[in-house]
Amino acid sequence: MRLVFCGTPQFAVPALNALVAAGHEVALVVCQPDRPSGRGQQISIPSVKQRALELGLPVTQPEKIKNNPEFQAQLQAVKPQVIIVVAYGRIIPKWMLDLPPLGNLNLHASLLPKYRGAAPIQWAIANGEPVTGATTMRIDEGLDTGDILLQRVLPILESDTAVTLAPRLAEAGAELMVETLRGLESGSIQSRPQDNARATLAPILDKEDGRMDFSRHAKVLVNRMRGFQPWPGAFTSFRGKQLQITQARAGERDSVEPGELRVLPDGLIVGCGSGTVLEVSEVQPEGKKRMSAREFINGYRPKEGEKFGISSF
Repeated sequence: MRLVFCGTPQFAVPALNALVAAGHEVALVVCQPDRPSGRGQQISIPSVKQRALELGLPVTQPEKIKNNPEFQAQLQAVKPQVIIVVAYGRIIPKWMLDLPPLGNLNLHASLLPKYRGAAPIQWAIANGEPVTGATTMRIDEGLDTGDILLQRVLPILESDTAVTLAPRLAEAGAELMVETLRGLESGSIQSRPQDNARATLAPILDKEDGRMDFSRHAKVLVNRMRGFQPWPGAFTSFRGKQLQITQARAGERDSVEPGELRVLPDGLIVGCGSGTVLEVSEVQPEGKKRMSAREFINGYRPKEGEKFGISSF
């Protein structure tokens, strides 16, 4: 098929690769503009743009798309049969939805209608889901509310973080998008509406989502730590400064109050809700590199009864 591909970050690259490998004609790649990033604010080009250039594909990077006559004329001239959208980062306007005969198809990193929104991978892990998956859907004017085409289930491993799960979902989703186009071409796919009553939201992450509330069960805190990688992570405060907890597991020890520290010969534990504890193995103090819990104990000498999450002993 002749198509336009809209995507920006690394997550979208496998889908672009798969569509090209399957023989589809990618007449235009659309991604967000180059932006400054990092401490030096060096201009960074999107991963999708980098891959498109390597593949010799034409690229456009409009700052806005809703009211952009030049961009609209460009897409109309391409005359795509379908527009593919994978982590593009822009709401698709109605004129663009109406343009191609087969509509706009989206690859979403959850089993819709669960986890509609900007951060489905992160929230699925943070909420302790045992499985997630990829969904191809027709885009409508709502937020991830369009009709479902195909879905594929993937397990969430105990060791998974958002960083490790995202590439697996991207690869599975890329195969699913190729399969979806094949099914639409042959007429073998019947779309089905989402059950809005079962919908859950996965809103964009906020810095405060990473703040550890030690009144919660330790397993909840571990799941959130895994899900909110690489940002905002899982953090608390110690002696008035921020402390990232980068590796920990859940355990049980009834006598430790939420937030209270116990220093053990082999590490550090923090009291949590429901009689649970967080067994901390690695931290990153503000302005410092990551260090083991033992290195933290040797360097900072935390006292028995001292607490995380408050400014002083």
